[in-house]
Amino acid sequence: MMERRPVAIAAAPNGGRRTKADHPALPITPAELARNAAECRDAGAAMIHIHVRDRDGAHLLDADAYRAAIAAIRAEVGDALVLQITSESLGRYSPAEQMAVVRAVRPEAVSLALRELVPDPADEGAFAEFLLWLKRERVAPQIILYAPEEAARLDGMRRRGLVPWGDIPVLHVLGRYVAGQTSLPADLLPFLAPEAPRFSSWMVCAFGRHEAACALAAALLGGDIRVGFENNLHRPDGSLAAGNADLVRAVAEPLIGSGGRLADAAALRASWAG
Repeated sequence: MMERRPVAIAAAPNGGRRTKADHPALPITPAELARNAAECRDAGAAMIHIHVRDRDGAHLLDADAYRAAIAAIRAEVGDALVLQITSESLGRYSPAEQMAVVRAVRPEAVSLALRELVPDPADEGAFAEFLLWLKRERVAPQIILYAPEEAARLDGMRRRGLVPWGDIPVLHVLGRYVAGQTSLPADLLPFLAPEAPRFSSWMVCAFGRHEAACALAAALLGGDIRVGFENNLHRPDGSLAAGNADLVRAVAEPLIGSGGRLADAAALRASWAG
């Protein structure tokens, strides 16, 4: 009998849009991120995906701010979590600026939105060069895909030799960052259609109160999952979560209860290393 693969849970505790007005427990400072990291680790997470903010609480891409957050988290959890920074622009940064901050930080891992970093074919060369740099520096990329068409585009780049790995981790996003967005498990199906390209390491994130249902569907279909205040503030029953660890437990406990296993940070690092 084939054993179910262990599932890695990533916590996305803050994002770049929400503030403490949305939830008082939203972590902003390095110390708050570090405490959240420890709580999410204890709840079953293998990775934390972090955003940093400026003095006004707005989204920021800044090497010093990232270094401070990384140092605080590492001091709290050591290597027990994969630490992934975002390169998301939120309309504030150009592709060159996004890539520059990653080069300055040299993080363990980074998420990269294909539609932001390669807005048209003329940008493919710079992106391919950046991917080569990531490979040389042993920075693990995860490509954010908002639609099956983006997955097909990434696969085409891979086939043309612009991606310096035979495979690359991806994140399938079920929906958009718009007010009232609520994802459903069926939103995952177009990414997994027979004609869709296959990526051996794929993760899913979803929006709204059905986040856990979407995540569990992905886990049962062979994926890893990302949950947290970045996309959702509510438990599966609709009640407001007390913190990010609540949302990690909301997927970890049913996975374990159904006979599944959770991947730890070492297992996730190994899977991303190919």
